[in-house]
Amino acid sequence: MIILKKEGSGDMARRALKLASWTSMALAASGFYLYSNKYLDPNDFGAVRVGRAVATTAVISYDYLTSLRSVPYGSEEYLQLRSEVHLRSARRLCELCCANRGTFIKVGQHLGALDYLLPQEYTSTLKVLHSRAPQSSMQEIRQVIREDLGKEVLVLFVKQLFPEFEFMWLVDEAKKNLPLELDFLNEGRNAEKVAQMLKHFDFLKVPQIYWELSTKRVLLMEFVDGGQVNDRDYMERNKIDVNEVSRHLGKMYSEMMFVHGFVHCDPHPGNVLVRKRPDTGKAEIVLLDHGLYQLLTEEFRLDYCHLWQSLIWTDMRRVKKYCQRLGAGDLYPLLACMLTARSWNSVNRGISQAPVTATEDVEIRNNAAAYLPQISQLLAHVPRQMLLIFKTNDLLRGIEAALGTRASASSFLNMSRCCVRALAAHKKKTCSFFRRTQISFSEAFSLWQIDLHELILRVKGLRLARWLLALLCWRLPAPH
Repeated sequence: MIILKKEGSGDMARRALKLASWTSMALAASGFYLYSNKYLDPNDFGAVRVGRAVATTAVISYDYLTSLRSVPYGSEEYLQLRSEVHLRSARRLCELCCANRGTFIKVGQHLGALDYLLPQEYTSTLKVLHSRAPQSSMQEIRQVIREDLGKEVLVLFVKQLFPEFEFMWLVDEAKKNLPLELDFLNEGRNAEKVAQMLKHFDFLKVPQIYWELSTKRVLLMEFVDGGQVNDRDYMERNKIDVNEVSRHLGKMYSEMMFVHGFVHCDPHPGNVLVRKRPDTGKAEIVLLDHGLYQLLTEEFRLDYCHLWQSLIWTDMRRVKKYCQRLGAGDLYPLLACMLTARSWNSVNRGISQAPVTATEDVEIRNNAAAYLPQISQLLAHVPRQMLLIFKTNDLLRGIEAALGTRASASSFLNMSRCCVRALAAHKKKTCSFFRRTQISFSEAFSLWQIDLHELILRVKGLRLARWLLALLCWRLPAPH
């Protein structure tokens, strides 16, 4: 549960210290693990890098503790000072990420996408890492291309991939993920697989791979430009409907998670572009960076489908059941809140019924750090597949928050459609023809119910719009 409570400046400073300490532990643990297992050059992950993280954390913690200690909580001076400390701390974190690169860049990219959770000073500062992260030197790039292709860099367009980041609870996954992400042939195969899997979505563009000029260390892809998917100004300038883009993104990821169980797990805004299709002028999503995918087991995928169906339709008994099947135990309310990024009160009222409010957003932001021990406990018990799903959900939610389309009823209904189809397809696998026919009718009826519910919501929206227009016309004087 996420509970809004009043806190003093001392509480604020202590919470900042706690959050900074956990961040330090996560970064240090990831760095030590990768260093000790020799996945990277020792010069890239050694004591110096970990030392920088600890030192930066200490400076940030001291700044919060001393700057806010003697200022009355809630006063105008307090709010102004807190904003300044947030900004200084965010710049220090950004400098740390740029200095340490690799895993730290990925952490910074993730934090920069959490508009719905972190203070604006942090997200606006760290967003630079989505598109302007430190790059490998030209000497390093030339050497790899010469060794693998026997060609000069001017002949080719090269995409240099940084290693995948892991928080402390993801350290166990590093051994599996890092070699895959550093294998560009694997990335190319993932790109072609997802392009084939989602070929029925005419709004999706996956750049073509040029295999004859690609190796495990060099990947040559079709160049596709566009604006970042969280750039609302770009969409408005190019007359692209942000609600349509948000719907497309939701459909695409719902299909990956619930129907196919093959999920692109790095959708930060630098990896998802949007543009107008050259031929039709319709909005098109360009999906980049296919190094990290999560392949879900069938058992996990079906439990995850059941859980989201229960959350969408507010079946709290089944919410508890499927949260516990996914390892949450008595912390099932926390798992539900983490998946939906809603308060427990909102989950009980119905996430598809009660839209996110500014008050709820503030409540979640103010109290997130207080639940770090419980979050750590929960993440130690859920299936390992859930960890990258959390990361993916966070990044997608950050995009929705930037576009102002978060938690729309339409997105939940699209998720529900995918869940219905996925569960029906599973039931049909091992049953008689008569039973398959029954399941098909049940599936069609459930999808019809969702369509009807969506139609009712649209009609209500139109009625409200007409009512507001009539009220406006009544209030405004007629022109003379």
